[in-house]
This record gives sequence, C-alpha cells and structure tokens, in this order.
Amino acid sequence: MARHQKRVAAPKSWNITRKTHHWVVGANAGPHSKDKGIPLLVIVRDMLKLANNAKEAKSIINEGNIFIDGVARSDYKHMVGLFDIVSIPATNEYYRVLLDNQNRFKLYKEDASAMKLCRVNNKTIVNKGAVQLNLHDGSNILASNDYKTFDTVILGLKDRKIVKHIAYKPGNLAMIVGGEHSGEIGKIKQIRKVRGSGTNMVAISNEGEFETIENYVFVIGESTPEIKVI
Repeated sequence: MARHQKRVAAPKSWNITRKTHHWVVGANAGPHSKDKGIPLLVIVRDMLKLANNAKEAKSIINEGNIFIDGVARSDYKHMVGLFDIVSIPATNEYYRVLLDNQNRFKLYKEDASAMKLCRVNNKTIVNKGAVQLNLHDGSNILASNDYKTFDTVILGLKDRKIVKHIAYKPGNLAMIVGGEHSGEIGKIKQIRKVRGSGTNMVAISNEGEFETIENYVFVIGESTPEIKVI
C-alpha cells in the first residue's frame, strides 16, 4: 500500500476531518483492506482523542498501551476493522468498532467481558479433511461442518475458541454493515435466494421493513443482541 494517504481521498468510512490537513497516515497490509478498516493511529488520535498529534499517538501505540482483540499492537498503521475490540487496560476502557448510519467507523463502549463476533464468509477443506472457517476479519479457525456461510461465531479473545454459534436464518437479529441502512438492527424476515450470479437478498424488519443484499447482513443475536449498541 502507499506510504502516505491524502485526507480527501481517504475512504469515506474513516471518521476524520478532510480539509484541516493534507495528509493522513497510510495503512499496512493486514486482516482488513483499506476500505474495510481504519489505521490504529487514526483511532487513537482522531476517534479516542488520546493524542494531539501523530507523534504522541505513535508513542502511545509503541508503548503497547492499545490492544486489538486482546493483542497489544505496536504498528501504528495496523488496520482495525468491523467488530474488532479495542481495549486500553491502563484505563479499563473497551470499545467495539461498528459502522454508523453514514457508513463511518464508530467506537461503541464495551466492558471487559466483551468477546469477538465473526461472520463466516466461507469454508475450506484443508489437510485430512478438516473444515476451516474463513472469517470476515481475515482470520481462520478449524471447526466442524455444522457452521454455514453467513453464520456468526462468538470467540473468546484469549484462546480464540468458539463460545457461541448464531445461525444465519429468519427470526434472528442482524446488523446492516453497508448501504443506505448501515448501522440499523432488525430481525431477519426472509432470505431470498437469487438464481445465477446475482446476490441473495434479505428482508429485514425493524420499525418498518426493507431489503438489502446478503453481504451487508451480519447476524448479532437471536432474541437480543450479543453486543452493546448504545
């Protein structure tokens, strides 16, 4: 990736001012692509307001004060993405990265018991017939064949073991992670299979009802959300 990034050309999902300065930190290759993640320095300086400038933010990060999904990250260009857990043990603060209704990354407060939600994007058969779940954050875990594409698994941060499985099916709760309904939560009413190469459509009901593409649907619970959204 490019070493530098112009602010005006940065992805719209980056919640930053566009015209105050010419440049913003670039991003290193990692678990999230540039349009689906945001550099750690931007989170520390621009979103958490823990630093006044890039130099101070780099110092905070280099000292190992910021954890992503339970791992201390010292690379200020590390990409942080959707549903990642940002924690600051020194101040006992925990946040989950979500999208707001304008498709911009936003931090929602969590507590120390927060766990990672991951969507199963696809499955792969690896050595000796083992099933590998390929998750939305670029990570992979071995599991049984009971899990289906677009299901959600809840992982413990320390051991990355599956704590809970939430099926992608009508009746369960989902958060919309793209499009004009980004950030909204509703119940899956219907999953409409589209023939050929078209994208499957999902009907979501909340105060009203709308339809969105399957790729924008992220299951977050059964009768109640497994995350804090306020």
